[in-house]
Amino acid sequence: MSIFSIFTGGKSPKYPTDTVLDREGNKLTFTFFKHASLSISIGERHIYNDPVSEYAEYALLPKADAVLITHSHYDHFDRAAVDDITTRHSTIICDKTTAEALDGEAVVMTPGIKTKLEGNIEIEAVAAYNTTEGHTDFHPKEREDCGYIITLDSGTRIYIAGDTELTPEMMALTDIDIAFLPVNQPYTMTVEQAIEAVKAIRPKIFYPYHYGEVEEKTDIERLKRELEGITDIRVFPME
Repeated sequence: MSIFSIFTGGKSPKYPTDTVLDREGNKLTFTFFKHASLSISIGERHIYNDPVSEYAEYALLPKADAVLITHSHYDHFDRAAVDDITTRHSTIICDKTTAEALDGEAVVMTPGIKTKLEGNIEIEAVAAYNTTEGHTDFHPKEREDCGYIITLDSGTRIYIAGDTELTPEMMALTDIDIAFLPVNQPYTMTVEQAIEAVKAIRPKIFYPYHYGEVEEKTDIERLKRELEGITDIRVFPME
């Protein structure tokens, strides 16, 4: 793990990072802010996922080439954070409900839709929703919230699942290199669901994210234990 530092006006926000190699040996850097807020740096390009002002000093970070917003809940969509991290050259990609608050400024996605960014980066929306009886109002399927698969020019595929439980759409995914799966109950995946998902889609690297901040604590040690030898599980502070 390294520490990502930006120096602006004497300030230096520092957040935990992890650097990995893509399929062609190029460096990718993931920066972890909090909850579901993170960024991906691909050379000089920066993609932010679900920025929220409470979680990072976005005005002091490198400006976004793209911002991904999975859904409209306050802990995933914050207009102030989006404004802080974007310029007129940034691309905002979001679900249809969030788009209603962005006044036509975004590329609107629904599950199954694909779009391209500069640098031959493809973004594909994947359905994200609850499946457990009594939980489906948290993230109803018909609202069409999104997770995203980011496919880089190297062919490397990064899956950011959004707020979801285990779904048939997730189980059908293939060729995923890196997966971010949410593990907090009762709103997203249980530990059992996350284990089943990883065993199905077989990412080379699995980052649990969107965990904690609820009464029922996520058993991270169980995740590590039961996924040993199946994936490289890497845990960063996201609470």
